[in-house]
Amino acid sequence: MAADRDREPSRFAAWRGRRPFWGGVLATLGGGEILLTQHMPMSIALHIGMLGLAGFLLPALLIVCGLLILFNPAQRLFYSIVGCLLALGTWITSNLGGFVIGLLLGIVGCCMTFGWLPDQEPRRRRIFRRRRPRTRTRTTAVS
Repeated sequence: MAADRDREPSRFAAWRGRRPFWGGVLATLGGGEILLTQHMPMSIALHIGMLGLAGFLLPALLIVCGLLILFNPAQRLFYSIVGCLLALGTWITSNLGGFVIGLLLGIVGCCMTFGWLPDQEPRRRRIFRRRRPRTRTRTTAVS
């Protein structure tokens, strides 16, 4: 078990650690889910959307923002703000944001990206120990 901790991380793990990986993945998945709900039959879909093109354009741009977050993390703040606005825009244009699932995936992914800090030391697992309760000693006031 100790040998696993001493081992060097793989190239993919090192690449993933230098960028907001899970935020970009969630934003991309959210855009993909919203885009896939556009191809549903009319009996399942709630509505086509205000504009047919906007229903396809916003989720496609959300996918692009998610991929840009992964491959160009230096501009992550801009991409996360634009991605969050795009995800919110799909509420109106794309079947309630992909029946809310894609909307939530996009917003959570973009918020995770916005909060990510580069060059942060990896967190170490903390083991919380129960402290023994302190015994209170009564002190008498001397007058």
